[in-house]
Amino acid sequence: MARNGLCLPGNVPAFRATLVLSLLLLLQPISAGHDYHDALRKSILFFEGQRSGKLPPDQRLKWRRDSALHDGSTAGVDLTGGYYDAGDNVKFGFPMAFTTTLLAWSIIDFGRVMGTEQRNAVKALRWGTDYLLKATAVPGVVFVQVGDPYPDHNCWERPEDMDTRRTVYKIDHNNPGSDVAGETAAALAAASIVFRSHDPAYSRLLLNRAVRVFEFADTHRGAYSSSLKNAVCPFYCDVNGFQDELLWGAAWLHKASRRRQYREYIVRNEVVLRAGDTINEFGWDNKHAGINILISKEVLMGKADYFESFKQNADGFICSVLPGLAHTQVQYSPGGLIFKPGGSNMQHVTSLSFLLLTYSNYLSHANKNVPCGMTSASPAFLKQLAKRQVDYILGDNPLRMSYMVGYGPRYPQRIHHRGSSLPSVQAHPARIGCKAGSRYFMSPNPNPNKLVGAVVGGPNSSDAFPDSRPYFQESEPTTYINAPLVGLLSYFAAHY
Repeated sequence: MARNGLCLPGNVPAFRATLVLSLLLLLQPISAGHDYHDALRKSILFFEGQRSGKLPPDQRLKWRRDSALHDGSTAGVDLTGGYYDAGDNVKFGFPMAFTTTLLAWSIIDFGRVMGTEQRNAVKALRWGTDYLLKATAVPGVVFVQVGDPYPDHNCWERPEDMDTRRTVYKIDHNNPGSDVAGETAAALAAASIVFRSHDPAYSRLLLNRAVRVFEFADTHRGAYSSSLKNAVCPFYCDVNGFQDELLWGAAWLHKASRRRQYREYIVRNEVVLRAGDTINEFGWDNKHAGINILISKEVLMGKADYFESFKQNADGFICSVLPGLAHTQVQYSPGGLIFKPGGSNMQHVTSLSFLLLTYSNYLSHANKNVPCGMTSASPAFLKQLAKRQVDYILGDNPLRMSYMVGYGPRYPQRIHHRGSSLPSVQAHPARIGCKAGSRYFMSPNPNPNKLVGAVVGGPNSSDAFPDSRPYFQESEPTTYINAPLVGLLSYFAAHY
C-alpha cells in the first residue's frame, strides 16, 4: 500500500502498519497554512541583528549600532565584521563558517525561487565571507575566534558597550585546526558558486582562498580544540573529530572547481576519513550526513558511479530519521518535532530538515525512492516530513506558538540575547556596564528590542517551552539554526 509517499509491500505486518499510521498522523497539518514568504524575509533579516563591526547604511534593524570596531588590533590584523554566533558577543569562527556554508547551499539550491529575497540572502552571505577572507588573509594562519568567552559570558552587556577582552585566537602549523580550517574552506568554496553570477572576480577570490585554506587544513592535521582547548571548549569544542571537515571541504571544492584532484581525494579518503560514521548527524561539529547528501547528487544525476557508497550512506541517513521505523535514530516529541539531546535543539530540526528537502529534490530528478527495509520513502514524503518540521517552528505545535521572533500572533518574548534584552543605544545612550545589565537579564519583562526572524533553541522533548532568558538552551537563537531554514522557507514559499 502507499499513502503520502510511504510505500509498503502488501504483506506488511500489522505492527508495521500501525507505525505507518502514526507516521501519517505526524504529518497532518494543524493550521490552515503559513505565510512562508514572510517567514523567509524575517529569517534573513535576523542576520542583520547578529552583525559585528561597522554597520552599512542600509541596515534594517535600526536598534543595532556599530560594535567591536577594533577586533584584531591586538594581533596587528583587521578582524572587524562577521557575525556573533548567538546571544553573546564572541565571534566563534567554527560555527560562523558552518553558517556561511549553509547559507551558500541554501542559495545554490533554492536561490532561483527566493524572488526578491535572494538579494538579501546574498548580502547576508557576503557579510560572512568578507570576514572569512580577513580571517584567512595571512598564509598558513586562520584566525578562528575573537573574544575571550569566559569574561564575555560573565557579563550581560550590549555589543555596542562591550569592554571585555577581545583576545584573538589562531591556528597555524604549530597549532593545527583541520576542523575549523576545513569548514572555512567549505564555506569559501560554496560561496564562490553563489558569486559566479553576482560578482565573478569575488567568486574567483573566494575559490582561490578556499584552495589555499584546504591545503593548509589537510597538510597540518589536528583538532583546533586540542590546540585552543581553554578558549573554545566547552563552547564550540570539536567532539566529533576533524576528519569529516576535510571530506566536507573537499566535497565543496570538487563542486566549485570540478578539479579531478578533489574527486580523487574524496575517493581515496572515504574510508580513512570515516565517511560512513554517524550518518544521521549534521551540524557545526558533524558534517557526515551533509557530505553524503551533497556528493549523492552526482550519483543520482548519473555522473559519478564511483561515489555510489556515499548514496548508500545518504539513503541510510534518510531511513535513520523516518519516525516509527524499527531503527530510527532520531527521537520525535509528542507534537512531532525532531528532538536530539543537548542544547539548542532547533539546530538539528532545521539542518536535518534541510537535508531531507535537498535530497528529495535530487531523488525527484532521478525518479528514485529511498529503500528502508520493508518500506520505501518517496521524495514527496520526505518533503512533507521537512514541511511538518518547518510548520511546527511556525506555530503548528501543542503550544500554538511560533518559535520565530516576530512571526505569527504568539512568539518568544524573552530570548537569551544581550542586544535584544537590553535597552538600545537610542533609548539609553549611556553605557550599561558588565554587571549593570544583570537586572535586564533577570527581568520578567519582554525584551525591548525585537530580534525579528530569530529562531530560538525551542521546546524540550515533551513540547514544553520556558519563555525565559536563563533557560538558554531553549531561548537562545543562533545563526546556524537560521542558515538552513532560509533554504527550507524559500522552497515552501515558492510551492505552497
